Amino acid sequence: MSVENHLSTFHSLPVVDYGELMEKAEQGEPLPEPDSVAWRLALDIDDVYDPKPGGRDDYDPIWRDFLARVDLSRVRALVLGVWDDTADSGLDELRDLLIEQAESFPALRAVFLGDLVREESDIAYIQQCDPAPLLDAFPLLEEFGARGGDQACGPLRHTALRTLRFESGGLPEVVVRAVGSAELPSLERLDLWLGVEEYGGTTDVSLLAPLLDAGRFPRLRHLGLADSEIQDAVAAAVASAPVVAQLESLDLSMGILTDTGAEALLTGQPLTHLARLDLHHHFLSAEMAARLRAALEPAGVAVDLSDAQVPTRYGDEDPWFFVAVSE
Repeated sequence: MSVENHLSTFHSLPVVDYGELMEKAEQGEPLPEPDSVAWRLALDIDDVYDPKPGGRDDYDPIWRDFLARVDLSRVRALVLGVWDDTADSGLDELRDLLIEQAESFPALRAVFLGDLVREESDIAYIQQCDPAPLLDAFPLLEEFGARGGDQACGPLRHTALRTLRFESGGLPEVVVRAVGSAELPSLERLDLWLGVEEYGGTTDVSLLAPLLDAGRFPRLRHLGLADSEIQDAVAAAVASAPVVAQLESLDLSMGILTDTGAEALLTGQPLTHLARLDLHHHFLSAEMAARLRAALEPAGVAVDLSDAQVPTRYGDEDPWFFVAVSE
């Protein structure tokens, strides 16, 4: 499966589509206050593939209209979506448009690159870009997220960034390594959708070792290592990871988590200090799910065991286990 819904909130702000607001503004309706929303800049996919009279199938007019009509000095969050008739052209152009205008956005604190859903592009075909130049251009940025794969990733060094999120059906090894060596002293939340090898994701759990060291991100309070076909191995690594003691929430959801991985969590270090453990989309037996709840919920841990899965069988073939998001 791929991503089904656009972001509705980002950086604790409601997301509004500027393309839709443009039409209303042309009729005299006021725009939201610049700092009250997260602005989504994207083409209408119907106009891209089936242009209509009066429709917009070119990203540049939307970008230029936004720059001219909105008080950029107050904009806090941007969400960048469809920009072309194919995701294969990559997000470098959008990143560079934003970097060119960096001085116009002194209040910008959050950027999400690639808010595309299934009808616009399967996640595996969204060609991401190297985020390092954007982080360098916005030294006060607090939150960065990106969706897609097949990307480069230069050194990640940033003193203000508090939230980092990479959503992918196959997160490349280069990205995992870059995050593992990143210098992000203020980082509080880290989410990685690891994905599957078929779409470029790494299946080497040892690459996660730097992320699991308590010294890498001293302020980290939430860790998500999700959507992995080696979720059992990830769970086993997390079960003895020093970083867990400092966490308030842990996300091991969306992957191929079986009773083997859950057993590792139960027999590893205590998790009763967590406020939340997210394991949704899993392949656990009812008995194992009950054991997890019995071990953690009395201590006040909110355990998400929703979206239980059953492996697919095709005739006499071995059962097929699947992650939540891959292509």
